[in-house]
Amino acid sequence: MDLTAQQIANLLEGKIEGDPKVLVKSIAKIEEGCRGDICFVSNTKYNKYIYTTNASVIIVNKSCNINKKIKATLIKVDDAYSSFRQLLEVCNIAHDKTGISNNAEISNDSTIGKNIYIGSFTSISSKVIIGENVKIHPNCYIGSNVIIGDNTTIFPNVSIYHNCRIGSNNIIHSGAIVGSDGFGFAADRSNEYKKINQIGNVETADDVEIGSNTTIDRATIGSTRIGKGVKLDNLIQVAHNVEIGKNTVIAAQTAIAGSSKIGDDCMIGGQVAISGHITIANKVKIAGQSGVASSITEEGSIVQGPMAFNIKKFQKSYVIFKRLPEIYKTLESIKKRFNV
Repeated sequence: MDLTAQQIANLLEGKIEGDPKVLVKSIAKIEEGCRGDICFVSNTKYNKYIYTTNASVIIVNKSCNINKKIKATLIKVDDAYSSFRQLLEVCNIAHDKTGISNNAEISNDSTIGKNIYIGSFTSISSKVIIGENVKIHPNCYIGSNVIIGDNTTIFPNVSIYHNCRIGSNNIIHSGAIVGSDGFGFAADRSNEYKKINQIGNVETADDVEIGSNTTIDRATIGSTRIGKGVKLDNLIQVAHNVEIGKNTVIAAQTAIAGSSKIGDDCMIGGQVAISGHITIANKVKIAGQSGVASSITEEGSIVQGPMAFNIKKFQKSYVIFKRLPEIYKTLESIKKRFNV
């Protein structure tokens, strides 16, 4: 890294308190910081470490009040968390790779943009179009007629099936599969299931991030669509013809059944199950381990429960549920008293 506190402060538009010339070589957690490290504190419960850490530099909010002597140099900013994210982005750029491995297999009729990286044993199929500044790490498979937008990063062992469209500034993590067949079968007269061919594709808009081992199935007809700015955690299943609106975030192990439509700016917790062919309005929040079996039409709803409904009503109901053994015992006592 090798940046001075002043250089970092200039980058983050922050104000220095302490030695502006102190050198930063690496990044660490505040509770583990050593000499030469830079850390950040945005949550007040970690303020105690400001006084004990051995880190050389700490990024803090301008509102942070220091009432004891400290060893570290401070960089005060409007939003420490956002500024630290910006610093991590700069550090990541420093590790950018370029060039095409001799061990990569690239079809002659594919189009490759400028300043790209393609790692060893990656296979680029026929008529693929790859934009500029794209990075495709080793052991990836890119199917025929796939389009990948500028500045997208695809980590090792990702498979993108034929005809899919990947937007610009996407990040796809290891083990993700985009465009595998949707789960479509039809029973015949003898109750044997025959495969329904899935001839659609998957389209991701710009600024999408797809977590490790997440699978997004291609549409039966048309497209499975992931909107601009959507963030998908690890181990998520998105079924065929699902549509996810812009800036929606979904935590790990959630499963979305076929043809459901999720609105913009939604927040979906981990291990949520969403039934097929339903609609979820914009700005809806769904608590972890909830089950959604019917459409949520009210914008901004917050729901919870195995058959999810209003979160406040669910929590009140759960208080009663926990008291059921006590209530039952009382009821039995009353029945005995009145010989019921």
